[in-house]
Amino acid sequence: MKHSALESHKSGRIGWLRAAVLGANDGIISVASLVVGVAASGAPRSSILLTGVAGTVAGAISMAAGEYVSVRSQADTEEADLSRERGELATQPERELEELTAIYVGRGLDQELALRVAQQLMAHDALSAHARDELGITDMARARPIQAALASAAAFAAGSIVPIATIVLSPVAWVTEWSSATAIVTLLVLGATAAWAGGASMVQGAIRVAFWGALAMGLTAFVGSLFGANVS
Repeated sequence: MKHSALESHKSGRIGWLRAAVLGANDGIISVASLVVGVAASGAPRSSILLTGVAGTVAGAISMAAGEYVSVRSQADTEEADLSRERGELATQPERELEELTAIYVGRGLDQELALRVAQQLMAHDALSAHARDELGITDMARARPIQAALASAAAFAAGSIVPIATIVLSPVAWVTEWSSATAIVTLLVLGATAAWAGGASMVQGAIRVAFWGALAMGLTAFVGSLFGANVS
């Protein structure tokens, strides 16, 4: 019986899945909440549409900036750790060998085998061995700030298409109801899809995402109706 040399694991999707779901979720909830709140105040369609577009631009830029700063800080920390490790490998190779050996012993290898493994890995690529096993830094999980920023902005903009399209296509008297309904349905699909891709419960994922979206839209609709009542 033949087996594949490499197994497929859901955890390999965590990085991009998190960014995509977070961005699209924020795009739908943020823009739909703005739209619902303004629509509930009795504003005309042009004002509602302007609010949605402005919210999309501001939200996408905010997501990109926040993700870039966060991931850039992580990347700076990783670079500093790797630089320090590179220097220690150059000046204290024996001590670094001992550290790597101790790590493998702690994971269950006997002293002799752990030493041989450490020696072979350091002979092949000492920095990568220490980055992976001592610092927990791997190529797959390396921080990529520009990629993260662009992905978050794109996901936010993609999510915001739903509420903006609803403004254009729905009757002006029913913008609040249509925006709420389409947003909830989209959030249910998004949550279920994300859960499926990550190997989790689709029902729980869908309900979790839709609940917070409904709460946000409900609160903004309430505030919008209060302001509309006060203005009139």
